[in-house]
Order: sequence, then C-alpha cells, then structure tokens
Amino acid sequence: MSAVSMKKEAISAANNSDPSQEFFAIRDLHAYYGESYIVQGVNLDIKKGEILALLGRNGAGKTSTMRAIARLAEPEARAGEIWLEGQPLHTMKSYQAAQAGIQLVPEDRRIIPGMTVEENLILSQIAPNKGWSLEQIYAHFPRLAERRNQEGVTMSGGEQQMLAVARALARDVKLLLLDEPYEGLAPVIVKEIENIVYDIKERGITTIIVEQNAVAALRLSDRAVILDSGELVFSGSAKELLDNPELRNEYLAI
Repeated sequence: MSAVSMKKEAISAANNSDPSQEFFAIRDLHAYYGESYIVQGVNLDIKKGEILALLGRNGAGKTSTMRAIARLAEPEARAGEIWLEGQPLHTMKSYQAAQAGIQLVPEDRRIIPGMTVEENLILSQIAPNKGWSLEQIYAHFPRLAERRNQEGVTMSGGEQQMLAVARALARDVKLLLLDEPYEGLAPVIVKEIENIVYDIKERGITTIIVEQNAVAALRLSDRAVILDSGELVFSGSAKELLDNPELRNEYLAI
C-alpha cells in the first residue's frame, strides 16, 4: 500500500459521527511551537477501555499530540476539537482537563524533589477529583509501599516510573496518557511496567501509550496509529501493524 493511500485510509478511519458523542475524539487538531507547525490536522477516536499505541519516529509529533490533549501551554493548539465524554477539552486549561479526567505521565516523570513517595501521592489528591486511595495504590505497587517514606527522586528510574503512574491513578482518571514509559529502563523493569499497564487495561482505564519500543507497545494495545511529520498516516488494529513488517519499516524503522 502506498504512503498516499495509507494516509487517505488513516484520515477516513476517523469517525464521522458527532465527536461530542464519542468517548474520546480529536477532530482536525493543529498545534504549534511558536511558528513551528507540529501537529497537522490529526483526527482520532478512542473507545472506552481501549489501549491505543501512538507511534512514529522521533520528531513525528507524538509527544506534542499528547501534550495538546492534556491542554498544556506548549504546543499551542490553534485549531481543532478535543472531546472526552461530551466535554470540550479544547476550551479548557490544563488543570481543568486534569479535573475532567485527563492524566498525563510525562517522559521525564516530574517526581517532586524533597518529597517522599507518599507525599508525592498525597499532593496529587489535593484538588478534586480523587482516584485510587493510598491503600489501593500500595496494593498494586508494593515496591512503592516499601519506599513510602523514601524521597521520590532518590529511587531507581523504574521505581520513579511506577510512582509517576501511581500518581496519575491517584486522580480520577478517564484517559491515561503514557509518554515513553519504558525509556531508559532495564528489561526486567519494563516487564513490571507492562504488567501494570495490563492491570490498568483490565480495570477498563482508557489509555494512549507513546513508546519508541513500538513492538512492546503494540503487544499491549488494541489499536495503533502512526504519525509522520505531524500527520496521521496509519490507523488500524495493533495486530495488523505487528503483522506488517513492511509498514513498520517504512514509518517506524523497526
């Protein structure tokens, strides 16, 4: 299949129904860093409970799309619509989107220095709406329970990743955005993070995962989309992409 035909297929795959009636939908999203045009007309639908792999080479616009969904100041979304359960996220500030249920786990984790694991978790629940209790978090993240009184930034990279995910789950999360959750982690820790994501899926939490290790992300996911230079060039099942090495080689170089 040619790049042009794949692009047409990806664009037409977006649901043409009223986006405000979908669980989560993006329509014709355009976002910029200054005058740099990064996210170029992305359309996307996600069903409740799905895991979507958002893939592409470095610089394709993956993280920028996630940041735009979370309504961060950069990149600046200048056109398009973002809907979550009938709520127009595109009219919201980042804190309002978080209160509406968007929780971003950024690549750099952003664990707050000078605070223990438990203090990081408690701080995340100061504003409404609360999600998992500390007891639930420690039951699912026993390593965090062991280190609850340890300063968060002194833990290993894998443990900090667990804390970043747990901190998101401490909120009332409807759409979880995981940006490079395996970055810099040893294989044994990657497996632990994978198990956490599977557990999240079993609990019906809708998730978008951006991951350079595309095969690992696809094994977790129901569906996948590929961005290339800020544009959507593929939309389909995760299995379809796993079974198509030619397509992966063309757009992901794996």
